[in-house]
Amino acid sequence: MTPRTFRFFVPVFAVALAVLCSMLIIALSGRDPLLISGKLFRATLASEYGTGQVLFRTTTLVFTGLAVALPFKARLFNIGGEGQLQLAAFAVAVTGALLPVSIPPVMALPLAALAGMTAGGIWGAAAGVLKIRFGVNEVISTIMLNFIAQGVTGYLLNYRFAMPSTEHTAQTGAASMLPSLDHLTGLFAGSPANISLLLAIAAAILAAWYLFRSRAGYELRSVGEQPEAAEYAGIPSGRHIVWIMGAAGAVAGLGALNLVSGYKHYYEAGLTGGFGFSGIAVALLAGAHPLRIVPAALLFGLLEYGGLAVGAYVPKDIFMIIQALTILIVIGFNGLKK
Repeated sequence: MTPRTFRFFVPVFAVALAVLCSMLIIALSGRDPLLISGKLFRATLASEYGTGQVLFRTTTLVFTGLAVALPFKARLFNIGGEGQLQLAAFAVAVTGALLPVSIPPVMALPLAALAGMTAGGIWGAAAGVLKIRFGVNEVISTIMLNFIAQGVTGYLLNYRFAMPSTEHTAQTGAASMLPSLDHLTGLFAGSPANISLLLAIAAAILAAWYLFRSRAGYELRSVGEQPEAAEYAGIPSGRHIVWIMGAAGAVAGLGALNLVSGYKHYYEAGLTGGFGFSGIAVALLAGAHPLRIVPAALLFGLLEYGGLAVGAYVPKDIFMIIQALTILIVIGFNGLKK
């Protein structure tokens, strides 16, 4: 089996094996696995609203998955997607609320996106700077930056920007709101799926072009695969590390558009819902390939909403088990290949 064929079949086999194991767990809990599977299908892909919910979750997972996949090509592990997304969501919400009512959407939405990308990008680049200047491992720094982001947003929300008698920021102006797919196409009625899904797909395509078709992407991969040879060839590894960590944070920040501009229209505690951490699993399942991020995110979006949809019949933790088993099997098979 060629390496390319192996890389394709490992995730497929891992998902199949994880599903079989989870069906066994459902059976041991006293439920009919086929009955539960049928209910899950009817509540998700067989329902317009359910499909919209899956696509809504998929959208943010594509962004946070890309935030892990991009640095991974330089042998960097970005664990900070949650903090980057959290700060970006806060920045998007506050920006959307502070913009003048008269501003047109063609200006308001780019400004909101820029605010989110800037907040996430600064947080990601900070980990790159810590690595280059002080030798701090990016895994440690991004984990710690997650906690700092949680503290910063919590303080700003509770003591500076929370609306009276509420636990969230002011609502963004109408110009900063993304239209839903229901409004544009009449599909996915009542669901929060919005046009940021198209932005997520475009981001995955652009990331793939950058990594595998551009000179900068080639240099980045060289820094990851052969750092000493890259330095000898005159490729500035430090600059690439800071750049790609910042770019990863900015991409994670784009996911805030889906949550704020396309859904809640304000920031509240818990809005990011662990999407940054789930993005790590998405990237691992996709082998850190940008184009594979999309189907991997779709699978995880299906499992996340499916777990909620059939929560009255089986614990939603079972679907978390499927996600965990999938990643463990992928890692295990990749280890055997080496």
